[in-house]
Amino acid sequence: MSLVLLTIFLGLSFLGVPLAVALGLGAAATLWYHDLPLSMVTQSMATSINSFLLIAVPLFVLAGHIMERGGLSERIFGAAEACVGRFRGGLGHVNILSSFVFGGISGSSVADIASIGRITIGAMTARNYPRPYSAALTLITSTLATLVPPSILMIVAAAAAGQSVGQALAGGLGPGILLVVALLVYNAVISKAKGYGTLLPFDPWANLRAIARALPSLGAPVIILTAMFTGIVTPTEAAALAVLYTLAVGFLVHREIALADLPELLIGAGRTAGTVLLILMVASTATYVFTIDMLPSKASSSIMALTTDPRLVLLLMGLIFLAVGMLMDIVAAALMLIPILMPAAVQVGVDPLHFIVFMVAALAMGLATPPVGTCLFATAQVSGVPIERLALATVPFYIVNVVVLTLIAFLPQVVLWPAQILT
Repeated sequence: MSLVLLTIFLGLSFLGVPLAVALGLGAAATLWYHDLPLSMVTQSMATSINSFLLIAVPLFVLAGHIMERGGLSERIFGAAEACVGRFRGGLGHVNILSSFVFGGISGSSVADIASIGRITIGAMTARNYPRPYSAALTLITSTLATLVPPSILMIVAAAAAGQSVGQALAGGLGPGILLVVALLVYNAVISKAKGYGTLLPFDPWANLRAIARALPSLGAPVIILTAMFTGIVTPTEAAALAVLYTLAVGFLVHREIALADLPELLIGAGRTAGTVLLILMVASTATYVFTIDMLPSKASSSIMALTTDPRLVLLLMGLIFLAVGMLMDIVAAALMLIPILMPAAVQVGVDPLHFIVFMVAALAMGLATPPVGTCLFATAQVSGVPIERLALATVPFYIVNVVVLTLIAFLPQVVLWPAQILT
């Protein structure tokens, strides 16, 4: 039964049918073929979307759009440059840190490229960084927004898995910081070895002005994440707070947003969020098919026949996550893989929270890899670097990412400690 669904879904996807439509048609056709009630399609879709937590998705997407239009991204970049621009590889460090901060507000990797990516690639190229390297670093740092809170994929995955969204978001902070440190080290080493970049003169007053100018923008992730992890607000309320705060800064402080811009911002955010939530709705029907076909137990048996070591199980699953993330939308991939592989992971002793965060970290790489990486295409368009050349320039960063994923698999404390401390 599951094979019929997956065959129809993959066949329609390769023909160019939108993923949500392909998955929905595959699930409906499977139910019809096996003489099961088609009413389950509408019932499961309605039930899956009936969640207060999922209101956070369109709100965080809207906050990202407001940041891009309201000038918050540019000021975050300026503050990061003031802090580390005078060091060798400084602008590369700025790129990494800017994406980390931006991801702490928007939760969207594509939004990171559309806003900060345009600034960082141009600035790095102007200061003696090769354009392919600049674009590759921008591409891989954009995936941080999918890992660090308030990651939209993390919210969707935790809700689908029945796990605490707050704990999942907090758990993503440890791997996010680990990836930031790994990228900072690699950028420093390669920049020194190849002489990338030009050192900026140290001007304390100019640096203080840049930081002061960015304080309203930098206040967004601090206020939002502090309020959420201290329990003052729920993740959904934090999303609403993000919208209100970024709107206030864009309107009243930077004055780069007008009332006339609101309809366009709302429509753009609605389109992006609608795509994510539609996939979530139809994936619930696929989950129903997998469950009655006992696919999770079959997957558990197959994996446990190879090994019962939790770390090795996660690594094996990581290969699946990386392969699937390269071939399909990561939201759809997460929603299909959770009901199949999570029971197997839990059965061998993997903490459900560790599984969710590790899966999101692995799937996030799919945003940066061919053939369907959304961020790969977006970065190629922004930078003007051909996709083939960009993918080749990103290979060292892929290796860094795989090393970080291995550490996450072997060190569950990287995920569990932040979740225990912050929630």
